[in-house]
Amino acid sequence: MVSKKSGLLFERRLIEHHIASHGKCPVTKEDLTTDDLVPVKTNKVVKPRPLQAASIPGLLGMFQNEWDALMLSNFALEQQLHTARQELSHALYQHDAACRVIARLKKERDEARVLLAQAERQIPLLTASAANATTVISNGKRGFDHFKFNVKFCFYNRNSLHLDMIATGGIDTNGVLFNRTSGQILSTLAGHSKKVTSVKFVPGSEVIVTGSSDKTVRVWQGTQDGSYDCQHVLRDHTAEVQAVTVHATQKYFVTASMDSTWCFYDLSTGSCLTQVGEASTEEGFTSASFHPDGLILGTGTTGAIVKIWDVKSQSNVAKFDGHVGSVTAMSFSENGYFLATAAMDGVKLWDLRKLRNFRSFAPYDPNTPTNSVEFDFSGSYLAIAGSDTRVYQVANVKLEWNLIKTFPDLSGTGKVTCVKFGADAKYMAVGSMDRNLRIFGLPGDDSEEPRSPDH
Repeated sequence: MVSKKSGLLFERRLIEHHIASHGKCPVTKEDLTTDDLVPVKTNKVVKPRPLQAASIPGLLGMFQNEWDALMLSNFALEQQLHTARQELSHALYQHDAACRVIARLKKERDEARVLLAQAERQIPLLTASAANATTVISNGKRGFDHFKFNVKFCFYNRNSLHLDMIATGGIDTNGVLFNRTSGQILSTLAGHSKKVTSVKFVPGSEVIVTGSSDKTVRVWQGTQDGSYDCQHVLRDHTAEVQAVTVHATQKYFVTASMDSTWCFYDLSTGSCLTQVGEASTEEGFTSASFHPDGLILGTGTTGAIVKIWDVKSQSNVAKFDGHVGSVTAMSFSENGYFLATAAMDGVKLWDLRKLRNFRSFAPYDPNTPTNSVEFDFSGSYLAIAGSDTRVYQVANVKLEWNLIKTFPDLSGTGKVTCVKFGADAKYMAVGSMDRNLRIFGLPGDDSEEPRSPDH
């Protein structure tokens, strides 16, 4: 039978029984009567050989019962499928709504985290009263004059020896560790044959990693007497090692070299787990930095290109161009959303979510490169070093960065080589071409004396 209303085909006996019970179409749920059904007639076919009269009623009954059971089972399955589709659709909608709520809460959490960090980590040395009383450590009583040329440095605050230390490296081929508060030399890392280009502490340990123009990397381990022994000498690069950066887990580190490769090392064994390079380019790597989550790596090249790498797959996932000259330094913001890079033409800020440059600073003349750039831990301030040192405060990340303090180059050389924020941005260290390291901080901050392990 065919329904005049819907055009659907039914088995006569089943549809008549359903109409008698429900008065509706089993598929469309519309009102349906037997008057709305039209029988389907077919041409005559060759009749099969007649069966014995006694078996015909039994066979017909069996076939009829099986047919009815099959049709009823099929109908029940269709109803279950329809119900399952509705439930799946509802579940997908709920999942999508939950994802939107989670995304909104994460955004609110990140915004609250930034506001809290800004509130807790204001830079006291940049306030009006502190700026007037800034201390300068120079070539006097506490001068750091072991350098023959420039100064590169890094920090490790409050290590297991309870000493606030600064590690420096220079063209005299040595790395030197200082007690910041007293200016006393704690240890000299001697072993490189050419200038030390990068020095990094491994947080939470007594380990220091240094890179050098002699194509080697050295891993130093602190000893009980306060000295540092060289544990590993790594010789995987074929050109100057320009940068060292430590992974967020403190178990690995990466070195970047002018041989156009970067190496991923296991810190405990000193073994090179992988060496990544691009055979199609002759551009060397001049800087490198790990993202705070450790999943991506940023590198700068001599060709003014910033490259972002997926650490797990060692693949280049993004490239930022627009700089002029070699990329001299880079720094990720604490929340991981932004990257600051420095080159001959100044500093550029990149949005890592949209992969675009949203802000540029050109603080110096075209012949003066920007040698260093550094976010403070809260992401509220950005320090830039070139012919002087400038500190910017963010009012609106995308729109407004205010220059709040300029520190002149007291060396007289017109070239600041590096700048770093100290613990909680309570001080700022500046290296220059006159063999000195200058520390700007709170009044009285340098009077704090180191305590022995017994206190």
